[in-house]
Amino acid sequence: MPTAHEPSELPAALLADPEMIRACRTRDFATVFTLVRRRAGVYGSRIAALCGMTPSRVGEIMSGQRRLAHIDVIERVADGLRIPGAMLGLAHRPWEIPALASPAEPKPDSGSARASALTTTELDGVLHGATGANVSHSTVAALRSSIEDYWRRDDQHGGAALRPAVVGHLRYAQQLIDSGGGGLLRRSLTSLAAELARLAGWSYFDARQYSIARSYFSQALHLAEGIGDRQFIANVLSCMSLQATYEGDAREAATLAAAAQDTARDTEAPDLVMAMLHMREAFAHATLRDSHNCNRSISKAHQHFGHADPNAAPQWVRYFDETKLIVDTGIALAQLGEHRKAEPLIAEGLRRENHDQARGRAFHAFWLASTQLRNGSLDQSCATASVALDLATNVDSPRVVGHAREFHARLAVHAREAPVLALEAKMREAFG
Repeated sequence: MPTAHEPSELPAALLADPEMIRACRTRDFATVFTLVRRRAGVYGSRIAALCGMTPSRVGEIMSGQRRLAHIDVIERVADGLRIPGAMLGLAHRPWEIPALASPAEPKPDSGSARASALTTTELDGVLHGATGANVSHSTVAALRSSIEDYWRRDDQHGGAALRPAVVGHLRYAQQLIDSGGGGLLRRSLTSLAAELARLAGWSYFDARQYSIARSYFSQALHLAEGIGDRQFIANVLSCMSLQATYEGDAREAATLAAAAQDTARDTEAPDLVMAMLHMREAFAHATLRDSHNCNRSISKAHQHFGHADPNAAPQWVRYFDETKLIVDTGIALAQLGEHRKAEPLIAEGLRRENHDQARGRAFHAFWLASTQLRNGSLDQSCATASVALDLATNVDSPRVVGHAREFHARLAVHAREAPVLALEAKMREAFG
């Protein structure tokens, strides 16, 4: 294993150096070992230990007296010195970019806790009973402020870490409703509970825990139906549509988006809501490679946006501004395969975006990198992906990590190129 003063892997600059690339491609290990010693400070005895060789053998290789030919020894060198497999004509090594594990779904209590201990739900109920169920305007205002803060934090840091807090607030709001509290404020309280349920579903969606997300989205639908809030019902359906797109069921995604439009149509000031819903439908049609319906949905999104009055729209949809319209149009076109049209739109959206929106910017930077790659700009694509990685390291969002790994998979055909090798080193640092 490396000592404290040795790098955990070779410097990215060395891996991307043309001399190192040529030496690896020709399996000239005399030059490889020499460069490792000079540029990374890993001396012959340490090379021997890392690669499972004797120091004398390493010395003979470095002096040109011996060559390595056996594949198992070459693999040991790749693994010991952390040289990406593609550089040596090998398959990707297991340590290079670890596979993304599916997040574990929470399991029921195994019964190992003390039988006398209160469950979280029971304890909440006891504390709630002790404090009473009085609901005032300040109660509603505090819940609304918390939700607004959660959405800001979701933009900045991702939704995965918000799950416990959001679910706790949802449980509290539901207890207030179930206890009969609220009186004239009951509708407002139910509306806030619906928003908390949607936010809980969104945070589990961002954590790629799709089955749990679906259950919270269903709860949000039930609450919104109880107060007849058609626009919010459409909002939840749009979240479910986006999740269906991620899960690979684009036909269901298109159906859900269309149902959301039918629900929101003819409501008060629906244009901004309809613009967002048509863009969700465009994503589904793009995934299906349905160019006609995708472009039709994009056109309708722009038409509704042109007539929208953001100040009259619900608070929860005001994030869908001109910048979001531009970048989402680019993403839909990229999904459709129209990369030349998509690239300038995504780039412009990324340029306009608020720097506090770290997760969105990370997503959009990976989308831009992908379109640049499809358009033949490998160097520019890797540079953009490097920016995306910088953003991703400050965000707790397994969805972002998933986008990073999907982009990395597209680089396989360029695995020996210097910018790819440097990017992979940065990915290992970020995710490994």
